[in-house]
Amino acid sequence: MIELRTPTEIEEMKAAGAFVASVLGEVKAASAVGVNLLTLDSIAATLIRKAGAVSSYVDYHPSFGAMPFGKVLCTSVNDAALHGLPFDYRLRDGDVLSLDFAASLNGWVADSALTVIVGAPREEDLRMIEVTERALDAAIAAAQPGARMGDVSAAIGEICRGAGFSINTDFGGHGVGRTMHGDPHVPNDGRPGRGLPLRAGLVFAIEPWLMQTTDRIFTDPDGWTLRSLDGSRAAHSEHTIAITETGPLVLTARD
Repeated sequence: MIELRTPTEIEEMKAAGAFVASVLGEVKAASAVGVNLLTLDSIAATLIRKAGAVSSYVDYHPSFGAMPFGKVLCTSVNDAALHGLPFDYRLRDGDVLSLDFAASLNGWVADSALTVIVGAPREEDLRMIEVTERALDAAIAAAQPGARMGDVSAAIGEICRGAGFSINTDFGGHGVGRTMHGDPHVPNDGRPGRGLPLRAGLVFAIEPWLMQTTDRIFTDPDGWTLRSLDGSRAAHSEHTIAITETGPLVLTARD
């Protein structure tokens, strides 16, 4: 069921968005050569406790997960595209690291992701990350009251395909509110002018993600991490936005 939020509720959701953005900023700053993924997860868990927030991940167990996730942060490294389950791994020079984080604060959820390069970057990795960020910006700009969800999806597809990437549409954006995942689904490709009309009060996450040379994935033996089928690297960018009468409001905006 799709729920529209009142202006008062959207105002209340800003705190959750700011918290999620701040945690991602702190974890990003801590991501360096030699740092363990479990340490990054611990940093996020400590920040959750201090804020009196609730993890959206620890007990999360959808049909595609082998068991409850059990951690508070997704850490997807190199060929891991989505849902990277933190494990005992120390980051290496040149690693591509996607950080995905969602939490509930005062009963409202926000969800966001970013991708960074640890140590010395490769040009092709920088370009892939930039394309996901540009696609996210284009999708947010398209999320105007009176537009349709297909306009948002088409904006992502146009940027990504225009840059030479193929697009996996198995996983995409989603409604956000009292829970992390809800209606509507936000595909990462689509046709303009089609789909759900966008109305003020609609809150959802937009999350373009790409892999260098494939659009096919498989599930890691850990039961959660989704990896590129050909071993190529991946990137992921995400914001939670609210549609208002005057346009899209990015709830998880980072400094």
